[in-house]
Amino acid sequence: MTLQAPAWALALLRDARVGRLATADAAGRPLVVPVCYAFDGARCYSAVDAKPKSTRNLRRLKNIAANPHVSLVVDVWDEDWSKLCWVIVEGRAEVLTTGADFTRAIDQLVAKYPQYRAMGLDRAEGAVIALTPARVLAWRPADSPGGT
Repeated sequence: MTLQAPAWALALLRDARVGRLATADAAGRPLVVPVCYAFDGARCYSAVDAKPKSTRNLRRLKNIAANPHVSLVVDVWDEDWSKLCWVIVEGRAEVLTTGADFTRAIDQLVAKYPQYRAMGLDRAEGAVIALTPARVLAWRPADSPGGT
């Protein structure tokens, strides 16, 4: 399934280097974290990588287990506000640790980020968050009433 959104929004999802992943626990307490991610045209993937963390049992993973509804925000900021834009992907997340989707996600992340090639993503004990979109919201000034 191909994600339905304006071409510029799909290009931003494909090319942007960072997004902000929003999760919430079972009680609705939110958490937003910056993430590296890959977009394959249908799903977004973010790895739990080997960068220093106090634990591998991350709150975002616990939140997804309790409440799989998540959002990913990708945006462009510029002092020239005519260049502002954002895409929000809302959907369901699952945590992958094995299988073809896990391997494909790791391959996409390694291809997009040279840092992952140098660091090496853990294929044996790693985890990937897979976001399946239910809705995409996109905005840029040209899309707003009276925009250019």
